[in-house]
Amino acid sequence: MELPLETVALFALKLAYEREGESPILRDDPIMSDYEREVFGLLVRQGDVEGIQFRVGHCVGLALEAIGGVEMPLGRELHRLAADFSDARTMEQLEAPVNALREYLKDIQ
Repeated sequence: MELPLETVALFALKLAYEREGESPILRDDPIMSDYEREVFGLLVRQGDVEGIQFRVGHCVGLALEAIGGVEMPLGRELHRLAADFSDARTMEQLEAPVNALREYLKDIQ
């Protein structure tokens, strides 16, 4: 579970901050310090669904702004997927929405 969470954060932050012609954002970039696999691993081990949702929600919110908000087609779909993720109440319920977010963010890079 930690790797998909880290990947969602990475793809979202890439959308928000990465600019053409600049160095790409990588997993070891300082901007990823609060979204590293180890950070998510700790939250997963603690079963902290709200903590996970908060961290992922922050990154997805930045990505949503970067693509023009919910008024844009890409933004509407990202918002829908983020809402599904936010609706999860258990670790098991997070799995499908995080995978959907990861795949969508990967596709729109």
